[in-house]
Amino acid sequence: MNPQGERWTTDQVLALAPDAASRKAGGKLAAPGPWSETGTGDGALWGECKGSGSKPYRTVVDLNGPAFRCSCPSRKFPCKHALGLLLLWAGDDRAVADGGPPQWAGEWLAGRRERAGRSADAPSGGAPSRAPADPAAAQRRSERRMQRIGAGAVELEQRLEDLLHSGLATADRDGYGSWDETAARMVDAQAPGLASYVRELGSVAAAGADWPARLLEECALLHLLDQGFLGIARLPAPLAATVRSRVGLTTEAAELLTGTEAAPVRDRWLVLAQQDREDGRLTTRRIYLRGERTGRMALHLSFGGANRPLDLALPPGLVLDADLAYYPGARPLRAALGERHAPAAPGPVPSGCGIDAALAAYGDALRDDPWLESWPVVLAEVTAIPGRTGQGWQLADADGESALPLDPRCLGRAGLWQLAAISGGAPVTVFGECGHRGFLP
Repeated sequence: MNPQGERWTTDQVLALAPDAASRKAGGKLAAPGPWSETGTGDGALWGECKGSGSKPYRTVVDLNGPAFRCSCPSRKFPCKHALGLLLLWAGDDRAVADGGPPQWAGEWLAGRRERAGRSADAPSGGAPSRAPADPAAAQRRSERRMQRIGAGAVELEQRLEDLLHSGLATADRDGYGSWDETAARMVDAQAPGLASYVRELGSVAAAGADWPARLLEECALLHLLDQGFLGIARLPAPLAATVRSRVGLTTEAAELLTGTEAAPVRDRWLVLAQQDREDGRLTTRRIYLRGERTGRMALHLSFGGANRPLDLALPPGLVLDADLAYYPGARPLRAALGERHAPAAPGPVPSGCGIDAALAAYGDALRDDPWLESWPVVLAEVTAIPGRTGQGWQLADADGESALPLDPRCLGRAGLWQLAAISGGAPVTVFGECGHRGFLP
């Protein structure tokens, strides 16, 4: 037993891998052969792994993060050596002996914990507050941006009006070029959220047999967002915050953790899922959590690139006693991680609900945020049903009374057959996002 308590499982370690190739490469290093000077203590792992060069790669893992450091040149995070060391530790309690860290590992661990201590001393357990050098200048910049976005919303309303006058059925004649030009105009107006919605309109036009009906729905939602922003002064504060975030006005995590608008929520947060999505050079990591006491869902987002590793990794199944500060909105979901009160430890299998309750939860969230595409839920006692030729998959309640189609975006993934194989036809518990397209496990 390590200082963290119960050791992680192999599945929890593999959930940290950035891709399938890293999982495979890490698995090959999950044996004592290539390792030397391994050890564990004070919530950390370390070891030296033989590589192709004359010097072994030095690898250290802070289990309290978890966080990783390796001398190898890999840009993946965590690298195969960190995964291999974790798998070695998770698979055999005798493979990694207890002890004190060597100097190279101890220095890195001490530096991390010193920085964590400084953060803990900051207000609300977050980063120190930084007041603008010139509050008046910051206010003027904010007002100018609001004016630019307002002008962009007015221009977009005119574009939608022209589209309706000419008829939605003609929207495919100009191709994607006109939509791309309008999206660029929204970027110039400093409204990236509006630009994203315009690109979505361009992808709907002429895509599928019922595209005019779907285009009308999307135009209505965009019109609602435009009107919401143009009348934002008359909206309730939570809805106004939602509108601001939808058009692309962001709130920094440091502002949440040090501000006074809403106190951070402390709970034991169960990690439900961690998923990385690549978009060009940018990698987005989405970590879903649920509070043990509050029952609240939370989404932690982090972003990484070629020279900027993702700053947080939490394998599903862990429980984190920590403060979360929710971003403002009519239905808050995204949150920033504040002070941690205890190291992460393995947690229980999450409880779940039936399909009817999941749909009700999405509908309830949609009432507060009409632009919400999905809502995280845990389904319990559901069975995966493969679709017939030309039909999609479904998740059905064990009693057979209700079924939920799976999101078409996941139908080509091997994970669906893995889900069916794991369940073996028996009911299982599944986490995912319930939305207007269906359920995305």
